[in-house]
Amino acid sequence: MQQLIMPTQTNPKILVVDDHASVLEGTVNSIRQQYAEAKISVAQTAEKALGIVKEGQPDLMVVDLCIPQRNGESAKIETGLQLLRDLMQHYPTLNLMIQSANTASLVRLKPAINAHEGGFTIAAKSLSLPDMLTRVDWALQGLVFTPKEMRSGLEMKSEWLQMLKLAFEGGLQDKAIAEQMNISERTVRHYWTKIQDALGIYPDEGKNIRIHTGIRARQEGLID
Repeated sequence: MQQLIMPTQTNPKILVVDDHASVLEGTVNSIRQQYAEAKISVAQTAEKALGIVKEGQPDLMVVDLCIPQRNGESAKIETGLQLLRDLMQHYPTLNLMIQSANTASLVRLKPAINAHEGGFTIAAKSLSLPDMLTRVDWALQGLVFTPKEMRSGLEMKSEWLQMLKLAFEGGLQDKAIAEQMNISERTVRHYWTKIQDALGIYPDEGKNIRIHTGIRARQEGLID
């Protein structure tokens, strides 16, 4: 039996968006198993969700894709996708977890997801509770997790490759990398999450994720 992971935050501010009341309640109850002190808000429409975020950016949004724009309207996948476009445009550091039966449609947002600076994880609604809560925790940490179909064909931006060389060939730490590349340390950390997602490397208890990143980067021929 899988064990629930230890949360990185004990009292995060979380907004859950889903148009089905029973699913909404189930998601909230599941999150409370791990984050008992969390301040959780809910929304059943894109309009309500945007209104809540405008009042104060949460630490995490858990979003279903098939939702209505406003009360009385039909739920549509495009509505959820447009909500994500708006959120990523206006709140570039917002942590997001997408929990949906329609995750394949997220490929339409791939450029925006690649550019997003906040955590971004994806979970099918059929995912087990421990795995779902792991994706929640990863998103709160600012990590990125996308399905294999969205990572098909290894794509590495030039600045990611530069950082890999500075780290593993030059032996520089994040602060020195930031100075060398004339970027912030936050941007360096953001680049690491993007690289690790592209390489399919995620936190695993007892393993050094940075070392594994170097090993995989060399296996892929990205660095010498």
